[in-house]
Amino acid sequence: MATAEHHLSSYDPTSVPSGAGRRFALVVSEWNHEITDALRTGARGTLLKHGVAESDIVETWVPGSFELAMGAQLMLEKGGFDGVICLGSVVRGETPHFDFVCQGATQGIMAVGLKFSLPVIFGLLTDDTMQQARDRSGGKHGNKGVDCAVAVLKMVALKHRKG
Repeated sequence: MATAEHHLSSYDPTSVPSGAGRRFALVVSEWNHEITDALRTGARGTLLKHGVAESDIVETWVPGSFELAMGAQLMLEKGGFDGVICLGSVVRGETPHFDFVCQGATQGIMAVGLKFSLPVIFGLLTDDTMQQARDRSGGKHGNKGVDCAVAVLKMVALKHRKG
């Protein structure tokens, strides 16, 4: 697992641009709520830590991870967002359903970002076990939500950088 070498909540705060004056959407899957709510908490806290106003963070919940891309697209169609963080959790089961959901969500999230030319961050945990998901949503490997918030702040800064 790649997170064995990288703690998801560890970063150099001085390398993260301020989010002051920027507006973000968090699109969160209801499925595996224990995990996704922890990811949401990590992302929200990190955005606030880096200057984003509470009123500039808009959350919306979608039924599952497959719906993250549509949720992101609907938020961006409303306008006024600088970036979106998609947060979900899919745990491998005994059927190929895992593969279909993960592949569809991955391609969909990427397509929305490219369509709108805005950062749409992939915060979908794709784990073999629920324990792995817990470890990556605030457990021993940190919180992927924190990692995603850092990514969206850096990508928004890149989009607005001159030259």
